[in-house]
Amino acid sequence: MVDIATRVYNHKWKIDPIVRSLIDTDFYKLLMCQSVFRNKPQTDVVFSLINRSNHIPLAELIDEGELREQLDHIRSLSLSRGESTWLRGNTFYGKRQMFRSDFMEWFENMRLPPYHLERKGDQYELTFEGKWHEVMLWEIPALAVLMELRSRAVLNDMRRFELQVLYARAMTRVWEKIEQLREIDGLGIADFGTRRRHSFLWQDWCVQAMIEGLGPAFSGTSNCLIAMRREVEAIGTNAHELPMVYSALAETDEALAQAPYDVLSDWHDEHEGNLRIILPDTYGTQGFLDRAPDWLAGWTGIRVDSGDPATGAEIAINWWNSRGEDPTQKRVIFSDGLDVDKIRELHGQFAHRTKVSFGWGTLLTNDFRGLVPDDALAPFSLVCKAVSANGRPTVKLSDNPEKAMGPQDEIERYKRVFGVGAQQSIEVIV
Repeated sequence: MVDIATRVYNHKWKIDPIVRSLIDTDFYKLLMCQSVFRNKPQTDVVFSLINRSNHIPLAELIDEGELREQLDHIRSLSLSRGESTWLRGNTFYGKRQMFRSDFMEWFENMRLPPYHLERKGDQYELTFEGKWHEVMLWEIPALAVLMELRSRAVLNDMRRFELQVLYARAMTRVWEKIEQLREIDGLGIADFGTRRRHSFLWQDWCVQAMIEGLGPAFSGTSNCLIAMRREVEAIGTNAHELPMVYSALAETDEALAQAPYDVLSDWHDEHEGNLRIILPDTYGTQGFLDRAPDWLAGWTGIRVDSGDPATGAEIAINWWNSRGEDPTQKRVIFSDGLDVDKIRELHGQFAHRTKVSFGWGTLLTNDFRGLVPDDALAPFSLVCKAVSANGRPTVKLSDNPEKAMGPQDEIERYKRVFGVGAQQSIEVIV
């Protein structure tokens, strides 16, 4: 096991790469990338960094030259032979050859496209432009670099023993959480913490702790590189990016209303079983399910990712009942801002009514709250989203209006088209 404190202390040379592999990314990004490669290969997109926690002055904390070095290093990466063999030959979700040969041939020769970086006050403007299936692969490594450079900036002046004590305390916190999770009978939980992790080494340590501490209750990790190295399942399905871009491409209000279902129709053609998980909240969960075609009710489950999680689960259970489906045979995956108390509460509330599982993210892989002065390592909300497609702006409404994004006039149009009324605001922590 790596001595993380010593490695952090030795981050003194010119560049210690934060991202060392193109598969140091979430599994769902590769699944979605293959879908886009197949279905929308000519779509041009722009992705942009969005710091929802704008009280964190990233441009004051992170040196621009160091940030450029890390991003340039990522552009030099390509798949190794071992990584390609794993993607081509491993079994994912019970399926061999998940990734098609034409996609793999492209991926093996792919290098990430250029980026645009500019300082704007105390923040950075970081954007990526190009073909969707190329640009989308920037999202996770870009977030990983910024999150870890922020961690390094805070830890830069700490001495060796201070770092040893800090990580010992953080490890104890994670282990105490795991001990509490052990008490939950029938728990199923995965690591979803790549995008806003403290560092790669820390995420890897957390996964190893989950493997040892939870045994079969730990179902795997969203991080492909860690899944390969630790020989656990790579976990993930799809994300808001797909309906956001499909919707931006819609020419009319009628096509816009249909776009989220077109996404899942394409997905239905490619995947089955546990990969058929609905993410319904991009433009409001209730309206999405009310208008959903009957074939979608036959899918395996739903991921609840914004708004009040219990409300989202109740909506899903009521919908399955209304469509003649048995909710006890369906899966509900909770994945938004989870920590132990909320996991315990939701499991107790729904485990007897449906198949419950959890994707545990930032508060697994980046919970250093209260461990340094001024709480300078507290997690914060940083995202990298598609902001336009073929020149049209993207929009996300969410079940929580605090997570809405897009031009205000387009937000109002989408609310009208999707019938979204008053919403309850919930503080976005991570």
